[in-house]
Amino acid sequence: MAPFLFTKAILSGRPIDVFNHGEMRRDFTYIDDIVEGVVRTCDHVALPNPRWDGNAPDPATSHAPYRVYNIGNSHPVQLMDFIAALESALGRTAVKNLLPMQPGDVPATFADVEDLTRDVGFTPSTPIEVGVPKFIDWYCQYFGVVR
Repeated sequence: MAPFLFTKAILSGRPIDVFNHGEMRRDFTYIDDIVEGVVRTCDHVALPNPRWDGNAPDPATSHAPYRVYNIGNSHPVQLMDFIAALESALGRTAVKNLLPMQPGDVPATFADVEDLTRDVGFTPSTPIEVGVPKFIDWYCQYFGVVR
């Protein structure tokens, strides 16, 4: 995943590959938001979908009592802004290898959390300005990195 790959490369002075020349938007989700979403879904027993139809199935529901939820920040961030947040938290500048778009990639992705919000009352919301420094603090402590 980008946070680990980029952090390790920045700390070692190696270049990071930045596809589409950084013109990408991604939905970075802080781990505490993921955990909160999982706990809330575990505490909320899903109901069967009585309108579920095998001829036109909704893959997120069933006759069985389960639901599939996206748990993500749902606010895509420019990749270069994410890299800047890493640089700021690390106190180092990344060496960027700007590359064209990879075949099969897309310029933007984000999670649709409408069902999660409706069913369990939770919307992940930790911004990168908060999540990235916490990630870097954890990373440095876990891997014994001195900044």
